[in-house]
Amino acid sequence: MSVPTDDGPEHPHAERLYQLQRRLADFAAARDWAPYHTPKNLAVALSVEASELVEIFQWLTPEQSAAVMEKPESAHRVTDEVADVMAYLLQFCEVLGVDVLDALAAKIERNERRFPVTGTSTPDRHSSE
Repeated sequence: MSVPTDDGPEHPHAERLYQLQRRLADFAAARDWAPYHTPKNLAVALSVEASELVEIFQWLTPEQSAAVMEKPESAHRVTDEVADVMAYLLQFCEVLGVDVLDALAAKIERNERRFPVTGTSTPDRHSSE
């Protein structure tokens, strides 16, 4: 994550994200994992972790999936997989020099222009288009 100042990002949440990304980079560096943390390998690992998150919800009804955080065991599984997805995403961004917050802000802006509020619902269009 590129940071414009020596002090890190100005927003407290951005600062926390930056510090966590630094911890992940330091963790990997201390273990000499750089040769394994290629963009391809990190993208694959990210996909695997996202699939593990999907697996939790695979056979649940919509109602069951909405209640998944009410049970400690499933809540723990969800939070662990979310953490794994985020960790690999941050490591991927670190290796490629992508500022994850800037990328997200730019994508939201593009989607706001692409899908303006019209006052009517358009069920045939989705934000992933």
